Amino acid sequence: MEAQTRVPRIRDQKEIENIVLQMTLEEKAGMCSGQDFWHTKGVERLGIPSVMLSDGPHGIRKQETGGDHLGTGASIPAVCFPAGCLIASSFDRELAETLGETIGNECQAEKIGVVLGPSMNIKRSPLCGRNFEYYSEDPLVSSEMAAAYIKGVQSKNVGTSPKHFLANNQEHLRMTGNSIIEERTLREIYLASFEKAIKESKPWTVMASYNRVNDIFATENKEYLTGVLRKEWGFQGFTVSDWGAVNDRVEALKAGMELEMPSSGGVNDQKIIDAVKNGELEENILNQACTRILANIYKYWDNKDENAVFDREEDHRIAQRVAEESMILLKNNGMLPLSPNKKIAFIGCYASNPRYQGGGSSHINSSKVTSALQAGMGNSNISYAQGFTDGDEKVDISKWEEALETAQKAEAAVIFAGLPERFESEGYDRLHMKLPKCQNDLIEAICAVQKNVAVVLHNGSPVEMPWINSVSAVLESYLGGQAVGEAQYKILFGMINPSGKLAETFPIRLEDNPTWPYYGKDGNMTLYREGILTGYRYYDAKNIEVLFPFGHGLSYTEFAYSNLKLSSDKLKDTDCLQVSVDVKNIGKRLGKEVVQIYVSAMEPDIIRPVKELRAFEKITLNPGEKKTVRIVLNKRAFAYWNTEIHAWYVPEGKYRIFIGKSSRDIVLWSDIIVESTTECPQVFTRNSTLGEILKSSSGKKAIEEELQNLEKLFASEESSDADDKNVILSMPLRSLISYI
Repeated sequence: MEAQTRVPRIRDQKEIENIVLQMTLEEKAGMCSGQDFWHTKGVERLGIPSVMLSDGPHGIRKQETGGDHLGTGASIPAVCFPAGCLIASSFDRELAETLGETIGNECQAEKIGVVLGPSMNIKRSPLCGRNFEYYSEDPLVSSEMAAAYIKGVQSKNVGTSPKHFLANNQEHLRMTGNSIIEERTLREIYLASFEKAIKESKPWTVMASYNRVNDIFATENKEYLTGVLRKEWGFQGFTVSDWGAVNDRVEALKAGMELEMPSSGGVNDQKIIDAVKNGELEENILNQACTRILANIYKYWDNKDENAVFDREEDHRIAQRVAEESMILLKNNGMLPLSPNKKIAFIGCYASNPRYQGGGSSHINSSKVTSALQAGMGNSNISYAQGFTDGDEKVDISKWEEALETAQKAEAAVIFAGLPERFESEGYDRLHMKLPKCQNDLIEAICAVQKNVAVVLHNGSPVEMPWINSVSAVLESYLGGQAVGEAQYKILFGMINPSGKLAETFPIRLEDNPTWPYYGKDGNMTLYREGILTGYRYYDAKNIEVLFPFGHGLSYTEFAYSNLKLSSDKLKDTDCLQVSVDVKNIGKRLGKEVVQIYVSAMEPDIIRPVKELRAFEKITLNPGEKKTVRIVLNKRAFAYWNTEIHAWYVPEGKYRIFIGKSSRDIVLWSDIIVESTTECPQVFTRNSTLGEILKSSSGKKAIEEELQNLEKLFASEESSDADDKNVILSMPLRSLISYI
């Protein structure tokens, strides 16, 4: 018999409101803070249940007793899935949704009502200690992947909590830091990372971050918690503080921050009670907060799945699949895939004891961990040498010599290198992008005795690769979760064709990153001086050579692009544009390709990126198979945030549609003219130039009669007249009057 689909029960809004009306002031104040570290308060006399929240963007970290937010306390054995840095590299929405469904089911089995995640902050600098949790330097990738994950989790009637809202892009002084960001940058980069996920997937909660945003704590920032999140984006759930992030409880409640976590021991409950009694806080604000919290508590409680089973073995297989679909082949001169019949040396401690997750609140007590060496136990042609010890900077001579001898005797060597866990964690930032010196030195030494060398990386963020020209291949496995070794082995030996693409740029050196001169050096102030030019937007604008570009990733097969078509060569900004392109697998094995669409404003009047990713689609192709990929672009694909009208605006003009294999590997392009249906209001003064006025239809109309003779001059094709035209166009009105 087929299992019946469970239809979630949704309590009527009036039913929830009636419950709130029966609550005492003390009960309502208590509902807005935790019962303990992980649970909301219940009200037994009204049948209001308590619900558990749990850490876990890439696996659940359920703590049965006590609690902490830095991952130091014990938690139940669970499945550690790949971290956000690797999940995003799949560019696969369906895979992210499957991951969400799996974690949602685990939550049902473990009686968890809300899982805290996904982590969606933009990767502004490679040094951020928590970058391994975050998806991308690009807001589109971040929001699309998060939307799919949220949809998956909540399909199991478990809530999510996208975090950390807002502009929480460093760990240094994260609880007191002040992110100073101008309006356009916030809208185009940092808010955009959350926007689509919240609008489309409707998370049950959103987590407010520790930091201040333009002088106001995120937990007290009404402009974003209420103005943007609720009024603009239509968010219907409740907001929750990051653990311990509340500065002023009453002001936070006024701003729209409903649930404080963890418990304040009743201290802040009393502040709410006092504020209502003395008229500082309107009770209807408190009622509204309780209504929002209760609606989501009941959404979980009324739809608990008592039959849900946490099958750790099955979920381990899903963790393996996610890793297999996401790892990125950065370099390959033909060495990979390896032949199982050749003698292969596995070198490096991470081959036997892999680094597979980051430190902090997302740290999972893994039910099992499989290394690449374990995965290859049935292959007698594999030899192993430890080479170095995790965390060591200095060379261990005995391990060094053993590694060189093992590599020299083999036909190829695979070095499993990476960052020690203490290098990357919640709570602090990295100081540099380097691997430990002993690892870099060992890689160079092995390349001197073995011509076929591949490096497999275990890291949560970009690293410098001084040996890149010496090795034959590089596989980026990031922090691949507890099944990392099985995924690595299958990719190395060709049982899986790699299909991951970088969701962030790998600079050659730290100094190339736009934040390098000042990241973490502003004290409590964090000035976002680079503005909208983050990640590849900056490297493209400065034409800086990078180690590996955004969107880069190789395959064991090849893909050919052709027949790019646009549904129109001219359209209004209110219309949609359909882009189609043919992709063919011209290799000899099944493969997956990520089709990337970038858009460029060809003649911008303001600062705009050289190009921006506006759409992507991952497809599967058999050898010789061809598919037509069709993607629709709307107004936002051509727009920037205009600070004069405080809205998305498309300037009239020519735009170029790029099809790329990465941000730097553009294979096809075509142009389109876009007409703007929105005119920005402009104020002209005596110092306005004629050229500025003529660009405005209203300005042109206002002086049309006075400029008839000049327009005749502008229509002339004679070079002398053209020179006169340029002179006149550059004049302010005060000079033009005397000229005429």
